[in-house]
Amino acid sequence: MADTTKGEKGKENAFIKILKAVFVKEIVLKAIALGVSLAFWFLAVGLGSLVGSGEATAGFWAQFGGNIAAQFTGALNIVTSIFDIILTFLLTYAVMHFLYKSTSSVGVVTVGVFVLGVVLFTSKLLNFPVMGSIFSEGILLLLIALITMYPQNIRRFLFNTFNRSNKDNKLVEYDCTEEEFHAATNEIVKAVLSMSKDNLGAIIIITPASVPQHILDSGTRLNSQLSQPLIECLFNTHANLHDGAVFIRGNKILAAGCFLPLSQTQSIAKELGTRHRAAIGITEQYDVVAIVVSEETGIISVARGGVLERYYDASMLKVVIEDAYGIKPVKDKKADEGKRKKTK
Repeated sequence: MADTTKGEKGKENAFIKILKAVFVKEIVLKAIALGVSLAFWFLAVGLGSLVGSGEATAGFWAQFGGNIAAQFTGALNIVTSIFDIILTFLLTYAVMHFLYKSTSSVGVVTVGVFVLGVVLFTSKLLNFPVMGSIFSEGILLLLIALITMYPQNIRRFLFNTFNRSNKDNKLVEYDCTEEEFHAATNEIVKAVLSMSKDNLGAIIIITPASVPQHILDSGTRLNSQLSQPLIECLFNTHANLHDGAVFIRGNKILAAGCFLPLSQTQSIAKELGTRHRAAIGITEQYDVVAIVVSEETGIISVARGGVLERYYDASMLKVVIEDAYGIKPVKDKKADEGKRKKTK
């Protein structure tokens, strides 16, 4: 009976997650994408860029309305048009989501202007002979522009897509129990807090998925059991490996003294140093979490998905690390007892 209830709750939770993902998550971006895609579809169809009846024989607006009306005459045309609008929305949302995650408002405007140009200059009603020929290959030009402007983001997207299978098998893959994960998390948190207190600069990479071998080979391979003293020793200023990054996977330290790709983002604050730029750079390209301790201020920062967040404490660090490995946090019994006493 209990198992059935758990199963029902699991299905319900999964259903709720799907609803939230569709109707709640990034709802503003989806609304904008819907508006843009509808405007693009009606404009393209009305102008005759993608479909139309050939040469314009009536007035501009009459022809414009006639092209749209033609797509909603007959059941087959209606179904085809609705399906076409849905696909246009999905494509628009995918492009806007990609650019939004790339934190490039300029890129969004650029792509929007380019798409508008494609629609206008390939229009059968407006009939631009030279520009129409140039923009007829608009999709190809758009793809080339995106690849040229956002090579690192595309590389990261592809890397994450083909390494998602690793995320679902963490405990089996690393031959590490959940308790050992929690113990490793505690060791990392204690080491980071200790280094922060002593203003000891450090950059630790938590890597649930695989990382390119050339990055690990840029440092020294260790494959040793993780511990607080070892982490602090590796970042000691008298150690040879203290300038590079330490890669941690599960409860093992894979390598130390590794060199990371630096982010080329221009919006990074000037007061942030090379470690912070390296943390952003590695998370722009790969699905990892980078923890940085500032040598000047001792401030703890975390980079994920190319975004750096500062002023982390112990509890926040623990949540980030456990979330990276997909493990549930262990409840603090003493804290729970304290809360119960206060409630009473």
